[in-house]
Amino acid sequence: METIYVIMLKDAVTGFLEKEICSITLSKHDEYIVNMYAAKTDDGMSLNLRLSTGREVSDWEYDAIYDYYDPSSVEASGATVSELDDDYDPVWLVSLPFDEDNVQQTVENILELHHNELADVFDTIKDKESEYTEN
Repeated sequence: METIYVIMLKDAVTGFLEKEICSITLSKHDEYIVNMYAAKTDDGMSLNLRLSTGREVSDWEYDAIYDYYDPSSVEASGATVSELDDDYDPVWLVSLPFDEDNVQQTVENILELHHNELADVFDTIKDKESEYTEN
C-alpha cells in the first residue's frame, strides 16, 4: 500500500507549518515516520524526519533501544541524528540538507537504514530484559 506524504515548510519561530514544499509517495517502512517537514537553515533548507520504532515498546525496551541504536549508518548518508526523549516511545530526529530533486530517494534510503538498524537492535536486546529490569 502506498501513502502520500506532503512535506511542509515549518516556521522556525512559531513552529507552524507555512506552505507545501513537495509530496512523496512511500510504500515501504513508513510506519517509522512520526512526522517530517522542511525548515529554513543558514545554508538553505533542511529535511527533518522524526522516526520512531514503528510499534509501542515496553519500559525496559525504551532504554535498551537507545543504548543499542547506532546512528552511524544513517549519519553516513549525510544526516545528523538526535535522540528525542519527549515521546512515549524512542524517537530520533534525522536532519539533512533538503534536495527537492532527490527527496523521494533520500527518504526511502533513510527509512531503509533506520529499519535495518532497528532490526539489529531488536535482535540484540531480545534476551536482555533482566539487565534492564533488575534493581
